Amino acid sequence: MADVLRNLSDALAATVATAGAGVVRVEARGRIPASGILWSPDGVIVTAHHVVEREENIGVGLPDGQTVAAALVGRDPTTDLAVLRADAKGLTQAAVAEPDSLRVGHLALALGRPGQTVQATLGIVSALGEEWRTPAGGQVDAYLQTDLVMYPGFSGGPLVDVSGRVLGLNTSALLRGISLTLPTPTLRRVVEALLTHGRVRRGYLGVGAQGVRLPAALEQQLGQETGLLLISVEPDGPAGQAGLLLGDTIIALDSQPVRHMDDLLALLGGERVGVSTPVRIVRGGVVQELQVTIGERS
Repeated sequence: MADVLRNLSDALAATVATAGAGVVRVEARGRIPASGILWSPDGVIVTAHHVVEREENIGVGLPDGQTVAAALVGRDPTTDLAVLRADAKGLTQAAVAEPDSLRVGHLALALGRPGQTVQATLGIVSALGEEWRTPAGGQVDAYLQTDLVMYPGFSGGPLVDVSGRVLGLNTSALLRGISLTLPTPTLRRVVEALLTHGRVRRGYLGVGAQGVRLPAALEQQLGQETGLLLISVEPDGPAGQAGLLLGDTIIALDSQPVRHMDDLLALLGGERVGVSTPVRIVRGGVVQELQVTIGERS
């Protein structure tokens, strides 16, 4: 038994040493520094948005002990992610794993570097779920929760599997009292958007809406029970300019059913900005279709 525990202990220590080469210290707030993940060898770092409290005089502590300057590339508060670019080259890029094979009960390590050396804590994956939307409206590709203790300065650091591959980024700021991990598909999507645009582009209609039950005849005709009743329409917004009116009910966008507000938000991705898109509505009990050029949410 002692040999089994010794071998496990040695294996975990080796994993921390390997994965720690891709973890940095992020000095962007007045109190305890936070952590970040080396996303590429040329100095791209992904960290948590909430730990980047200043946009100038940002420092990054590298695994070799150096501290270098870094610039803020962009941030997405809705997913609590930010991208920095450190003034360094030839860094050790963190190995990334897809979380597809992850199961509840699997061992995982949370790593952080709030000081000079890498720190670690061990736990298990306690919950896995489908994609979800944060309270701020950000889309997260999967729900991933662990029972790990997040020590001060661990936000922005990685969750790694027993091979040392990054499964996601740890944050304590998305849901009150719960430490969550943003999975690698979300990191990849948001990092790419921030590197390209400096922000995550999101579509915009300029309406206020609430879910409403459709009349029985329409429910049978359309094969859906609910739509979105427009309770406000900005006159100069994309929807107003396209002719949508207060009291219209949106039932589809680009042929995709819209039953709830989350459906509409999910369909208003950055790729739709500036694109003329068909919107199906119910007006006066009659189904109509209008073309709306999707705006960009500022």
